[in-house]
Amino acid sequence: MRLSSRLPPSFEPNPLSAALVRLRSEGREILDLTVSNPTRCGFDYPEVAIRAALSLPAVLDYDPDPLGARTARAAVAAHHGHKLRAEDLLLTASTSEGYGLLFKLLGDPGDEVLVPSPSYPLFDWLARLEGLQARSVPSYFHDRWHLDLEALASAVTSRTRAVVVVNPNNPTGHFLSKTEWESLTTLCAQRNLALLVDEVFADYALEPPADRLATVLLDPAPPCPVFLLSGLSKVAALPQLKLGWIAVRGPGAAEYLEALAFLTDQYLSVSAPVQAAAPALLRMAPGIQDQVRNRLRTNLALLDARLADRPQLSRLPVEGGWSVLLHRPALDADETCALRLLEEAHTLVHPGSFFDLPGDGHLVLSLLTPEAVFRQGLDRIFPCL
Repeated sequence: MRLSSRLPPSFEPNPLSAALVRLRSEGREILDLTVSNPTRCGFDYPEVAIRAALSLPAVLDYDPDPLGARTARAAVAAHHGHKLRAEDLLLTASTSEGYGLLFKLLGDPGDEVLVPSPSYPLFDWLARLEGLQARSVPSYFHDRWHLDLEALASAVTSRTRAVVVVNPNNPTGHFLSKTEWESLTTLCAQRNLALLVDEVFADYALEPPADRLATVLLDPAPPCPVFLLSGLSKVAALPQLKLGWIAVRGPGAAEYLEALAFLTDQYLSVSAPVQAAAPALLRMAPGIQDQVRNRLRTNLALLDARLADRPQLSRLPVEGGWSVLLHRPALDADETCALRLLEEAHTLVHPGSFFDLPGDGHLVLSLLTPEAVFRQGLDRIFPCL
C-alpha cells in the first residue's frame, strides 16, 4: 500500500540532523543555539499558580462549544484589547491547527497561498497536507526587511486564495510597516484574497521601527478578510498547554466564523482543562513575557559586544521575535557552515537556507537560549567563522 502523495517521499534526516544524532550518541556535549522551547530555557514559571489553574472544578466539566468556551474566548479578547470581542474568536489546539483549518476553509486541492520569504518552513507542509501549495515570494533587505509588494501582486494567479504573513516575521524579526499593511490589504481586497497574519511574536518587540504595525487589530477595519493567529505557546511561553486562537476581521467575518465552527465541530480538539485555565494563564502572561524579553535583550547585547571587535561578522536588525540573523563571510554554503560548526565546535546553529534566506552568508541563532549557554556558544563558533 502506498502512502499519500501529501507526505514527504522520504523521512531520512538531513545531514545536520543526522550529525547531531550521531554526536550525541557518542556522548558529545552539544550546545544548542537554536532552542525555541521556552520550558527548557530556565525561566521562572509560577508553578503553583499554573497547577491551581489546571485544577479548577471546571476542568471536569465537558460542555463542548465549536468556537471554544466563551470564558476562554473572553480572556483572549481582553488580553489583546483593541475592541476585540469573544464573538470575534475561535479557539484551536495550536496555531498549526489554526493554519490547517484556514487552509481547509479557503482552498480546494490544487489552490495556493502566497508566503513572503524568508519564512518558517512549516507553512509548506501545513499547506501540502491540505492539498494546497505554499508559493514563496522573496522579500528584500535594504537597511531593514521589506515586503516586495509588486512581486506579491505579480505572483497572484487564478488559484491563489490567500497571503500568509508573520508579524513580526520568523526568523527576520520584520514587523509590517503601516504602509505595507495598507498596500497588502488593498491588494487582497482587489484580488479577492484572504490575509492570514500570525502574531505569535507580537509581544516581543526589541528594536521596533517607528512605523511598525503593532497588531492587525488596529482601526480601521481592513477591506479584506483578515485572520489573526496566536496562542499560549508564545504569548505565555507555554507550548505544552495546547491552546491557540483565530480572530476574524473584515468583510464576511461572521460567515467565516460560522464555517470555521463547522470545521472545529468535527474535531473538538481543544481540551476542557486548558480552556478552563485560560483566564488565569493569560493573567500570568505579562510576568513570563518580562522574563523572556529580558533574556532576548541580554543575549542581543552580548552578541553586539562580541561583534564589536570582529568586523567580518555582523547581525541584522532585530525588530522583534526570538531570533537573530548573524551575517558572515560566505566562504562556504550555509548548510556546510552549520555542519562544520556542529562537527568542530560542537554547537548547533540554523543555516539561513533553512528559512529560505537568499544566498549564503547567514546563520540563525535563538536569543531565547540560556545566557550562559549563549555566551559559551559564541565563544565556540566565532573562532570558526
